[in-house]
Amino acid sequence: MHSFQYRPTLLPVLLVWFALLPGVVGANAFERLFAPDADLWERWQQHDASDRREIDHASWHEFVQTYVERGSDGMRRFAYARVTDNDRAALDGYISRLTALVIGSYSQPEQFAYWVNLYNALTVQVVLDHYPVGSIRDIDISPGLFADGPWKKKLVTVQGEPVSLDDIEHRILRPIWKDPRIHYAVNCASVGCPDLQPLAFTAANTEQLLEQAARDYINHPRGVSVGDKGATLSSIYNWFAPDFEPAGGALAHIRRYANAQLKAQLQGVGKIVDYQYDWSLNDAAIR
Repeated sequence: MHSFQYRPTLLPVLLVWFALLPGVVGANAFERLFAPDADLWERWQQHDASDRREIDHASWHEFVQTYVERGSDGMRRFAYARVTDNDRAALDGYISRLTALVIGSYSQPEQFAYWVNLYNALTVQVVLDHYPVGSIRDIDISPGLFADGPWKKKLVTVQGEPVSLDDIEHRILRPIWKDPRIHYAVNCASVGCPDLQPLAFTAANTEQLLEQAARDYINHPRGVSVGDKGATLSSIYNWFAPDFEPAGGALAHIRRYANAQLKAQLQGVGKIVDYQYDWSLNDAAIR
């Protein structure tokens, strides 16, 4: 879900600039600099609003129903160690069927569900390819000296175009749909990330799933916690701050989805004191 690309030519200047900034402020500003921008890949804007076909996501639905588990801490994790050979073959087949589609000929609601499900299925596939692993960031298959994780690796080909996880999130989903709730839909296989949903996205259920996913994450401590000095938020709200600006910023967005208890805690809070993110694998075998 989140990758960072360092530019060697700028690194010495940035390190000096970073060193001059105070503590948490410097760290947060430095991280945000390397978060991917929403950089539109124009060819994927093509769609047919009149098309009424529905893409079959039943095999992905069955897969996540089987292996996504909710723990006592309220988080959902994935049971990578339990995936059978048959189900792994079913996952590979599902991804192959998706990538064989001419997705540009479908309606935009079908395309949104397609890209979210493809992103999440590819993420699980990549982790299974390298499992056991402590963090997805340890799967260093991206090209580039300073890149880490799998996000920049071209994993599949869609309509003749090699496509990476970063392409799906930052060049297709974010710039075309411009919806901050996308960050609750795509899953990066990490404890700090919003949950992988236990059902497939479809054109019919997307709005409901996005709303519920936003509520679930914001009302869990890994999304938002409030202390005497202010609010500590997930680093998602720092890395992708521009995505939340149309809603009035991260705190305004959070207040929209906060339950009664969190809303009360946020009364009078106008300051974000820190950001946090846990890159540990969202492995059901580790609690």
